[in-house]
Amino acid sequence: MSNRKPIRKAVFPVAGLGTRFLPATKAIPKELLPIVDRPLIQYAVDEAREAGIEQMIFVTGRGKTALVEHFDIAYELETTMGERGKDLSALDSTRFTPGNLVTVRQQVPLGLGHAIWCARSIVGDEPFAILLPDELMVGKPGCMAQMVEAYEEVGGNLISVLEVPREEVSSYGVIAPGASHGALTEVLGLVEKPPVDQAPSNKIISGRYILQPEVMRTLENQEKGAGGEIQLTDAMSRMIGQQPFHAVTFGGDRYDCGSKTGFVEATLALSLGREDIGAEVRQMAERLLAR
Repeated sequence: MSNRKPIRKAVFPVAGLGTRFLPATKAIPKELLPIVDRPLIQYAVDEAREAGIEQMIFVTGRGKTALVEHFDIAYELETTMGERGKDLSALDSTRFTPGNLVTVRQQVPLGLGHAIWCARSIVGDEPFAILLPDELMVGKPGCMAQMVEAYEEVGGNLISVLEVPREEVSSYGVIAPGASHGALTEVLGLVEKPPVDQAPSNKIISGRYILQPEVMRTLENQEKGAGGEIQLTDAMSRMIGQQPFHAVTFGGDRYDCGSKTGFVEATLALSLGREDIGAEVRQMAERLLAR
């Protein structure tokens, strides 16, 4: 047994406007757009719960109250369903133990690093997880559970990575790798969107993090990086060499639900994998493709 502090808290940056999905996101937060029958945020929260995380911290913005309501008790709905003898189990994953959902406002969109910094007083002096709901990670066990297992082994800071074709690296943050051991790779540096011929590896950062609280002190300086925003990557880079830093290569599938094509791909892939509708969806897809 290690004496490391367990990962009990997770931060979800959900203040974005979702402009790529307008007009759907005019009145609905993009994180509530459903992949089949569960909102995107639900997949991320369930992944955190599977990893043993207890407290979820939503960094929200104006117009995002529906996100909190999704995880509240819907008395009228539940009473009506109960009276009609309908199964309420579909709502089980939308309930929290009181006090385990906390929200904090990011009043101005100053970047991912700034969003994380907004949660500093709730995170306190504990290591914490970050999950970007746009990145839908599907695996057994889930991505965060794989990372928590790795954290219990090596401690320090961890990020999830995926291997992509070399020609795609310039679209992502990439790690400069050190020694590898199974799914674990030592991180010697982080490079944001490198030219293909200068990329130190084909391992891209993929929206899941376990960080030590010291990252908040680094973010406190409010130094602006790429795009004039406060970048989380910059703050993490400064911690390399100060604390252990590893990447976990995720053994599973990743869908970029921040893009329309990724969102459709996730919907199709998860539909095909479902016992209740998979066979029908496959027939439907084959019929459409044959046109």
